[in-house]
Amino acid sequence: MGILNVTPDSFSDGGRFDTESRAVDHALQLVADGAAILDIGGESTRPGADVVDVNEELSRVIPAISSISAATDVPISIDTTKASVASEAVAAGARIVNDVSGLTFDPLMPEVCAEHKVGVVCMHIKGTPQTMQDDPRYDNVVAEVGQFLSARIAALRSAGIAESHICIDPGIGFGKTARHNLELLSNIDALRRLGRPVLIGHSRKRFLKRLLGREVEERTAGTIGVSIALASQGVDILRVHDVGAVRDALTAWRCVTEPGDLLRTID
Repeated sequence: MGILNVTPDSFSDGGRFDTESRAVDHALQLVADGAAILDIGGESTRPGADVVDVNEELSRVIPAISSISAATDVPISIDTTKASVASEAVAAGARIVNDVSGLTFDPLMPEVCAEHKVGVVCMHIKGTPQTMQDDPRYDNVVAEVGQFLSARIAALRSAGIAESHICIDPGIGFGKTARHNLELLSNIDALRRLGRPVLIGHSRKRFLKRLLGREVEERTAGTIGVSIALASQGVDILRVHDVGAVRDALTAWRCVTEPGDLLRTID
């Protein structure tokens, strides 16, 4: 899943793709690099980010989604917590709703997703983007995140969303310390036992600074390392900025660990 933030203030690439033409160009580059899904967001969810008015969010994402969906068949995901934005985005061409609140911030979100029969990414968050990093605590982060996601799967099914349409995300960096993130990243099996595809969004995130001492623009190698560790645990979707670099690393890793027919293509 390639990340496309059409925002002025996202933690890593804010302001780089906040015009329609730049957004389309970058989306097509992500596709050329191997993105299987494009995740488009118009409101930053970095720690402490300001809430964006619904009309402003719509003005950012709808033109981009309309143009990108006309230019590529790669599925588009709308990264939003607002039901009205999700509905307009689906009308413009999005096929997945990626909601960092687990479809809890807007009570109409489950109904909208059920009505449109879209794919859903249900993520765990502790608090809100404005409060989530204010001393987050857990007795057992893996168990508590798993319990939240299990309960949300049941709630979304009750709301009319087919279970086959639900993907889960433990919410790396969303109300977690670096230690919490690492515990979740090293216990993917606990998430897979919930029976739904697992998505992880770890790309360039702050816990990598704690691990490596690298600023955000220097975290590609760390992101790749975590991606390989996650792939080895069977994660289904990796949400990343550097699609080409991650795809190359995963291809090379699989050539060594699962050569199979690949050997026949090498002279």
